[in-house]
Amino acid sequence: MVILAALLVGSRLFGFHVFSVLSGSMEPTYHVGSVIFVRPTPAEQIQVGQPITFLIDDNVTATHRVVEILPGEADPSELFFRTKGDANTAADGTPVYWKNVVGVPVYSIPYLGYAVNYVQHPPGLYVAIAAIAVLLLAMFLPEIFRKDDEIEDQKKGGGAESEDAAAK
Repeated sequence: MVILAALLVGSRLFGFHVFSVLSGSMEPTYHVGSVIFVRPTPAEQIQVGQPITFLIDDNVTATHRVVEILPGEADPSELFFRTKGDANTAADGTPVYWKNVVGVPVYSIPYLGYAVNYVQHPPGLYVAIAAIAVLLLAMFLPEIFRKDDEIEDQKKGGGAESEDAAAK
């Protein structure tokens, strides 16, 4: 759990966005259950053939491959990207506006997405919190008991030393 948290938080510190792959539209490039790490990339640097992660709406993102770059009708400097999932037979119906592009996937970790999705929603969140609490207790309980044993040893040892000193 700690390694998972460090990996996800650490990657965000370096500017990456982390997403779980929920569908098979990009198989075999990105398998269902993988986690992909996406680096923000300016629209001008995106090329045909690159996969991009983009917003479909406020809560939904997708990762598909760019198959065509289109200039805007009103303003040719505005870019649109026609995309297609690797496993799909046809291109996506609506081109992606350049402002909706989150970035370019840099690497992925297979199967980690299952754990990430589980931990993000109850009851997985509760299980993760409980597991972390148990790990912390397991880490600190031996120290607490060791200190109690040392105090008892000192009490027993301290009383014997004073009796020995009195006898001499």
